[in-house]
Order: sequence, then C-alpha cells, then structure tokens
Amino acid sequence: MILIGENLNVMSKTLGPAMKARDPKPIQEMAAAETEAGVDYIDVNIGPARKAGDELMTWLVEIIQEVTDLPLFLDTTNVQAIEAGLRVHKGRAVINSIMARPERMDALFPLAQKYNAGGVALLWGPEGMPRDANERGALAAELMYKASEYGVPNEDLWIDPIVTPVNTQQDQVKSCLEFMTMFRELAPECKGICGLSNVSNGAPDHLRPILNQTYLIMLQKYGMTSAIVDAFDANLKAVARGEREGLVKLVWNVMDGEEIDMSSLSKEEVDYVKTTKVLLGRTLYSDSWLQL
Repeated sequence: MILIGENLNVMSKTLGPAMKARDPKPIQEMAAAETEAGVDYIDVNIGPARKAGDELMTWLVEIIQEVTDLPLFLDTTNVQAIEAGLRVHKGRAVINSIMARPERMDALFPLAQKYNAGGVALLWGPEGMPRDANERGALAAELMYKASEYGVPNEDLWIDPIVTPVNTQQDQVKSCLEFMTMFRELAPECKGICGLSNVSNGAPDHLRPILNQTYLIMLQKYGMTSAIVDAFDANLKAVARGEREGLVKLVWNVMDGEEIDMSSLSKEEVDYVKTTKVLLGRTLYSDSWLQL
C-alpha cells in the first residue's frame, strides 16, 4: 500500500506553535523522521489557515523539501494556500482534498490540471456526510466527471469515502466498507485512500492501534490502495507492506462469515477477530469489546 504520514499537523502541540513562529527545526525533524519511518508521502496539514495561509504553505513546502525528497499532500481548505504550495513544490504534489461541492471542484480541479498534481476526491457533498454506500457512489461519479471536465484523469484521483469514528458512527464505518465493495468497478483507474486514524478517534489510546490495523486489513480486501496513517505505527506498516499474511487471512475469513474456532487462536488473533466483528457492526461498540 501507499502510505502517507499524518504526523506533520498544525494540531500538534509542538508543530503548531513552530508553524506560527516560523521555527523550521521541529518541522524538519518531523519530516525527516517520517521519511526514515518509510512512508511514501507526507501530509502537510495546516488546517483552515485563513490568515496568511499562502505564505505559511510556501514556507512549509520549501523547508520540508530541504530535508526530504518525498512528495507532499497539501492539506488545507484554503485554496490560495494550496496554489502557493503547488507553485513551489518540487515534483508532483497531491491536493488534499477536493470535496464534491461545486465551488470546491471548480476551484481545485483547475489547480490540479495547471500544476500536474493529484487530487484527493473527498466524498463530502453539498449536504455533508453521505448517508450510505449508494450516496458515496453517486458523489464519486460526480467527482470523476467533474475532474474529467478539467482534464484531470482518473488515475490522478485518490477517492476518499470518509472514515468515521466507530465509537460514535458505527453504521457509517460499515457503510464505508460497503462502498468499497463497489470501488473497483466504479472507479477502476482511481486510487482508494482514507484518513485511517479517524476510525479510532475518541477511543482509548491503547485501543486505537488495533482498530486502525484491523480496519486497514478490511479496507484492503475491497481495493483500498493507500491510507493516511501514523508514520510510526510499526505493526500497521507491517500489515500495509504485506508482512502479516496470516492475520490478513483471518480477518478476511471473519468478513466472509466463516465460523472461527476461537480456542485455536492466539490472544492476538482473538483480539483481531473481536475487533473485526465490531467494525462490521456485528458486535456493538464499547471500550471493553476485547474483554467480552
């Protein structure tokens, strides 16, 4: 899988102040660490950046590319900041993200075409979060059609079905999976992508890794080809790089409805089976699902 490091984020208690103070050291250290961790891209998230966002993004792209050759995802809702980053980026960047709203598509697809950039096609429409897999499919088709109008081919699109927290939106977690079952047929030339850590947002810290890792395995089954992830989760990277084939097979068997003899499994395997059932909606979420 293609992995995008999520850690260079304005919400960080150290990186946010460094961005505000234009202190390059913590930012360059994080970029170098993510590169060393083996991700393929670095997401540069500056939030809304309503004030001087273009200047901030320009500065960030330049100082980050002093210490890494990895391409960047430019992550902000500020269109001017996106273009500023694209203007100075060396190599091909990716716009993160382009919502399925006319004003966003008309503003950002021309930038993707102008600067030969990729674009994350976010399945968030005029009414907000899609209600089910079919609405996700309709939004994906709209984004692909609009991209083609601006000369952006499907192979430059990364479709994001929107991952939601399982502890508050368990039905949406299942709906995202249902959309992915139609993904290969609906968008065969596009890449699938998600903000993986969203699925565990709000869960206790010690439970977040197994939720993230299990959901990644589940999404892989239906063609998810990339994810924005914690660059420093070694177990997650092992899953993404195909190094946990036995675990992947076990999770996929649960997804296929196979009866699993829990007594024959290790503690780790039992935990993944239980977590798969929670993410499928077969077991109601609670913070104690591994103890049940």
